[in-house]
Amino acid sequence: MRIPAPEPGHPAPEPGHPGPEFSAQPPADVEETPSLQALYCDESLAVVDKPAGLMVHDSKLARGETDFAADRLREQFGRPIFLVHRLDRATSGCLLLAFDRETASLLGKALMAGGMEKQYLAVCRGWPAEAEFVVDHPLDGGPGKPEKKPARTRFARLATTELEIASAQFATSRYALLQAWPETGRFRQIRRHLKHLSHHLIGDSSHGDGRHNRAFRQLGIHRMLLHAQRLAFEHPHGGARLCAEAPPDAQFRRALALFGIETRPGTGADAVSGCADAPPRG
Repeated sequence: MRIPAPEPGHPAPEPGHPGPEFSAQPPADVEETPSLQALYCDESLAVVDKPAGLMVHDSKLARGETDFAADRLREQFGRPIFLVHRLDRATSGCLLLAFDRETASLLGKALMAGGMEKQYLAVCRGWPAEAEFVVDHPLDGGPGKPEKKPARTRFARLATTELEIASAQFATSRYALLQAWPETGRFRQIRRHLKHLSHHLIGDSSHGDGRHNRAFRQLGIHRMLLHAQRLAFEHPHGGARLCAEAPPDAQFRRALALFGIETRPGTGADAVSGCADAPPRG
């Protein structure tokens, strides 16, 4: 796993060192923005629920964007923050941050050592043949980073459904609800690993299948169906085991209903419960 890319104007952090610091002084002309739900918070760190569509921080991919989770969190907590990892703009769910350099460094070392369990929910096209499977397929680092590095993701098939949506020569289309545990932290790893299997992630405009994306938009689901459901790790000060779980949003719940899984706002469901032990690594 790797520490996320630094913000423009900040030097790249060394492995195990904190990521970019965001000042607690907001610009005077910035209007108040909605707060992010805190799933866990203490004096050293917090786990928040990032909504889909919100960029974590400024980058070359921002393309004129001015609203970033880092800015909201700095204003929300009224103190400097250090992002420990990142989520893609279209991904929702658990985002970890620290409030001081020491905590950020310790969390960064745990991340690099594989000491954090990150669990995702995903909806893909097709039915993977195996109930549990692993994708071990090297990936490059994204635009401008052609070197391929090892990348490994574990998957579990939770549920399947077949909808009356014509696809190619078939009158119906098949979809699967997956849990995913990335064991490395490559650029868009889960999305690209699913594309590698031809089980494209629904709603993924870069690596998905446009026909299926359009079909889900017609069902009222306009987001990429990847959700950082659970984050579990040992607290860097004291060693207590922490587990934060982010509930799926309204559009993701609409997708879950296609699999016969009904949830209420702000809740999970037995079939997608996050804070339980993950399957052992193979």
